Amino acid sequence: MSEAVRTERRGKVLEVTLDRPPVNAIDATTSMELYQAFRTLQDDDGLMVGIVTGAGERCFSAGWDLKAVAAVDRLDEIEGDESPGGFAGLTEFWDLHKPVIGAVNGVAIGGGFELALSTDIMLAADHAEFWLPEMQRGFLASAGAIQRLPRRIPYNVAMDLFLTGRHMDAAEAKHWGLVSEVLPAEDLMTRARELADQLSESAPLALQGLKAIMPVVMPLTLEDAMQKTKTGNSGVDVYERMMLSEDAIEGPRAFAEKRKPEWKGR
Repeated sequence: MSEAVRTERRGKVLEVTLDRPPVNAIDATTSMELYQAFRTLQDDDGLMVGIVTGAGERCFSAGWDLKAVAAVDRLDEIEGDESPGGFAGLTEFWDLHKPVIGAVNGVAIGGGFELALSTDIMLAADHAEFWLPEMQRGFLASAGAIQRLPRRIPYNVAMDLFLTGRHMDAAEAKHWGLVSEVLPAEDLMTRARELADQLSESAPLALQGLKAIMPVVMPLTLEDAMQKTKTGNSGVDVYERMMLSEDAIEGPRAFAEKRKPEWKGR
């Protein structure tokens, strides 16, 4: 990793910090480095959970480096610069089956907001703001916002944010359920680490199986979703391995024996 993307391993948790002053903007190189960090999270069996945050207290990320965008003649010229995981290395990382906690430590603008939307649990500092100024720049927030935001909050609220580019503060984001918790800035990373440590105590295949199966069942009717999650029906490898794993028996057995489970990851 370069100085723009710092990683730190804390037990089973990988912390990824975007550190590209002054506003943690993301160019093609940074996007690839973020992907490499999240790829490490996925591929390292010793890692269970990721945390992504921005350096400093003012800005989580201002999104795409607009200086790079301004240097091309057409927007599609920069689309090929994205990493295998899409913009910011995460927005299209479909086979990342380990959860990522977003610790939004300041303003999340445009692509920075889209990076945050790609996380599984979002925590925000009380001074954080979310906004999408793309409409006012002549294009759309198509690296995840127009696809994900209307699925997370009411359609009319999402359209309001798209059309006006207004700032949504952390309290409003909590109101709509976009963020799970709003915390004083000094407590943000402490809480993110507590949560990550809690998740990392889960059975590895169950943790990964949940993330892998959710996108599969969400578009289905309730009846079809119930059928899809029966053993042998999902078509999702990690979910099927979880259903047939030793850990799936170890959990109930440990509960019955009043002891802490000993997960094997198989």
